[in-house]
Amino acid sequence: MTATPAATPATTPAAARAAEILGRPVSLNGLTMPNRIAMAPMTRMFSPGGIPGEDVASYYGRRAAAGVGLVVTEGTYVGHDSAGQSDRVPRFHGEEQLAGWAKVAEAVHAGGGTIMPQLWHIGMVREQGRPPVADAPAVGPSGVRTDGTEGAGKAMTQRDLDDVIGAFAEAAAAAERIGFDGVEIHGAHGYLIDQFLWAGTNRRTDAYGGDPVARTRFAAEIVAAVRQSVSPEFPVVFRYSQWKQDAYDARLAETPEELEAILAPLAAAGVDAFHASTRRYWVPEFDGSDLNLAGWTKKLTGRPTITVGSVGLDGEFFKAFQGEGSALRSIDDLLDRLERDEFDLVAVGRALLQDPEWAAKVLAGRLDELKPYDAASLKTLS
Repeated sequence: MTATPAATPATTPAAARAAEILGRPVSLNGLTMPNRIAMAPMTRMFSPGGIPGEDVASYYGRRAAAGVGLVVTEGTYVGHDSAGQSDRVPRFHGEEQLAGWAKVAEAVHAGGGTIMPQLWHIGMVREQGRPPVADAPAVGPSGVRTDGTEGAGKAMTQRDLDDVIGAFAEAAAAAERIGFDGVEIHGAHGYLIDQFLWAGTNRRTDAYGGDPVARTRFAAEIVAAVRQSVSPEFPVVFRYSQWKQDAYDARLAETPEELEAILAPLAAAGVDAFHASTRRYWVPEFDGSDLNLAGWTKKLTGRPTITVGSVGLDGEFFKAFQGEGSALRSIDDLLDRLERDEFDLVAVGRALLQDPEWAAKVLAGRLDELKPYDAASLKTLS
């Protein structure tokens, strides 16, 4: 594995501070990353047949070579018929698909970075008739979409639950086998695992529904199965959010106590770090404290955390993905929070999608060279 490019002298005190704070190594379980910069998972849909090709490997490899310490890949479908609804989103099962992913891991390692696949099942978001398995139904805890629509899919049976748990475990084992450095379980944004966590979509009356701890059971069983399928030192990261794609105001927890009830079983099941997804990292999560969601997560669980949400940019990210650009935003407050150990890593999304050299520029103190976000960058794997 090659070393991260050496930083050139920073030109201002602010630039030097950014390079020093973000350039510190950090460890998650048995994995040490060269710095605090992670690439956030972003769906790109450039993998026909679910197979990541050379262009995908180069896309991730460029960012590692430019100093990204940890690459978290775009969401990848686990091996369950109802897991996804696009034949251009990569899959983390199948001989050709895994061979493609092995080359992606090689490219990131050649650039000096570390890499984790994000393992994904979309659940009730799925529309029947879509690939990869056209006749597979949407499935979820209660057959209810996040907007409250009923009857658009099926409530999962115990066999369904067991099959999905097994699919996550198999994908994690495959990730370690083909050379990845850890895995991230996607439990956010209104997809399957989050549908169990949220009372708005989980109306079950069995052991998987009811109070917050019961609603966490499915996620905890996935974490435990993943943990058992990989080596003890192989990091398992869990991504979660309060908001959903079509319900920005949705919340899993209204108080720190409610949040702790959800996170504690996940930590006990084997989560090594939490990736707390917010739309704007600088927004306090609960009244009476400046801590954001990642900060509260670290305080409540003692586990390392990754923060994310419009890092380096001032525009709302869904509007940006709909075609709006975003101006640059100072990262001074981000650095303040890192210095206070509010969280441990910073996941960068659109800024890295726009500019593969973002990490290199920040780590070299070249903040004046950072670029605002242009939605045209979505159309390529630059």
